[in-house]
Amino acid sequence: MGISRDSRHKRRLTGGRRAIHQKKRKYEIGRPAAMTKIGTKKVSVVRARGGNLKYRALRLDTGNFSWGSESTTRKTRILDVVYNASNNELVRTKTLVKNSVVQVDATPYRQWYEQHYGVVLSKKKSEESADKKKSRHVVAKIASRNKDHNLETLLRDQFNTGRLYAVISSRPGQSGRCDGYVLEGKELEFYLKKIQKKK
Repeated sequence: MGISRDSRHKRRLTGGRRAIHQKKRKYEIGRPAAMTKIGTKKVSVVRARGGNLKYRALRLDTGNFSWGSESTTRKTRILDVVYNASNNELVRTKTLVKNSVVQVDATPYRQWYEQHYGVVLSKKKSEESADKKKSRHVVAKIASRNKDHNLETLLRDQFNTGRLYAVISSRPGQSGRCDGYVLEGKELEFYLKKIQKKK
């Protein structure tokens, strides 16, 4: 039959049946959901109305995630889907959709933080790291950055595990990309409670 987005088949507000005098139309077409999974990148191109193209991601394993408070964005691996407000089934099947909470690899952010603030975040690395030679200019610059800066405890704990919680803000089934932002502050606290409750 095909997926249709018409409302002719619906009952009236009063509950009465409607007589249908018209067939389905091409402009009412709907398509099956992409159900994007975590895996080697696979994107199919779909021709849409007006000759426009949609990029239907079937499998994705990386995305650009921005760290808002630090104003930096890094491409990183998506490791797991941990929470979805609309449907627990999408967590079980590890389906990537907009607004689902995922775990991403913390390495790119840790490396940036190390270089930007001169602070080693993971426990293992802090034992191994040897002081590299830095010019006085660089030392002064890093000192000024560190003056009024502190990393919140919940994020620091996540850096120790090597995984950060992030939210997907793009639509993988429409744009073929899986981009989003790293969770922090009140929003992170909110989702951590939700994730704990689910367990």
